[in-house]
Amino acid sequence: MSQQPTKEAHLHIRARLFYGEEIAIGPGKVDLLAAIAEKGSISAAAKYMNMSYRRAWLLVDTMNRCFKEPLVISTAGGKQGGGAQLSPLGLEMLKNYRALTSALEHTAAQYVEELQKNLLQQE
Repeated sequence: MSQQPTKEAHLHIRARLFYGEEIAIGPGKVDLLAAIAEKGSISAAAKYMNMSYRRAWLLVDTMNRCFKEPLVISTAGGKQGGGAQLSPLGLEMLKNYRALTSALEHTAAQYVEELQKNLLQQE
């Protein structure tokens, strides 16, 4: 009889900030912001994330509409080529979201051991 692989418990926290019914910022949008900052365009960030340009553009549009200032600033293409970069607010939101998730994980970690005690144990 073959043994089943041992399962390990892990904690996965996903923080999302809602503005009305829309997710203003969450883990996927933060990943997109980081990719735009690194790649310099929405298109390159979308390719890097294996996402359609349309999907990336819609996520950026949602973020830009939810905050008091745009998080991503785009420049149109042409001879100089287009591109995108994070605004100062976009950089701030990226930093603050990462700090939030780090704090949540740190705070939650103290409770994980107690929660794990009641998981089904494998022999």
